[in-house]
Amino acid sequence: MNLLPELKAEHLTLAYERISVVDNLDLSIFDGKITALVGPNACGKSTLLRGLARLLKPKGGAVTLDGQAIHKMRTKELARRLGILPQAPVAPEGLSVRDLVAQGRYPHQRWFEQWSARDEDALQEALAITSMSELEDRKVDELSGGQRQRAWIAMALAQETELLLLDEPTTFLDVAHQVDILELLLCLNRERGRTVVIVVHDLNQAARHADELIFMREGRIVAHGSPREIFTDALVRKVFDVECVVIEDPITTMPMFIPIGRANGRGGELTSEPA
Repeated sequence: MNLLPELKAEHLTLAYERISVVDNLDLSIFDGKITALVGPNACGKSTLLRGLARLLKPKGGAVTLDGQAIHKMRTKELARRLGILPQAPVAPEGLSVRDLVAQGRYPHQRWFEQWSARDEDALQEALAITSMSELEDRKVDELSGGQRQRAWIAMALAQETELLLLDEPTTFLDVAHQVDILELLLCLNRERGRTVVIVVHDLNQAARHADELIFMREGRIVAHGSPREIFTDALVRKVFDVECVVIEDPITTMPMFIPIGRANGRGGELTSEPA
């Protein structure tokens, strides 16, 4: 029996009011893999992740988990299978790390048993995996950016889900903390068998850490496959309008992206577009 999740989107259309962001998209998330969603700003990466996590109701199509439509699943049932870490989450003022991580146990609790030994074991394990045990009594709003991200990841781990969805978990972190977070996710995947889907901006980090890359543009998937199969200078130009060379990373032998300039000749032009 396959106990790993099989998450699929079929003819999925996602919109905010009348503005369509993801259009008629088909996608399968591979079990036991790290899948990275990459693409330019406003291409639909985060919207797709929200749709996969049932945070956004489809305008068309469906998302299924092991063949069952997630919008028909009970909330606690889905939360025991799938964990989501949204972009830039904010904890209530004064909340301790322990209390934040404990919220991850909600899907497993029963009304007549609010906190069990199993809950405590899961909480302590999540703190240990993320190196947050010594900080469990600290207030979340007193932590550094990297520590806060690890606390939120610990909360997701406390859910004990097979599948983790993370929206830009390295945003606003310095390089050292970015490496810490990505290495943690790699460890969770390789050593604990977690299926991970992550939205990330840095193409080289994506190629180095992910088994599968999904390149998106204008709400659609342009390419989906392993970094060695699909990561080319032609694809980067098509998706990002950037001229580049893609070479072999001397450390990992994976593809490595070196930008040259804007493909449309606007290199160096001042613009008000967001980074």
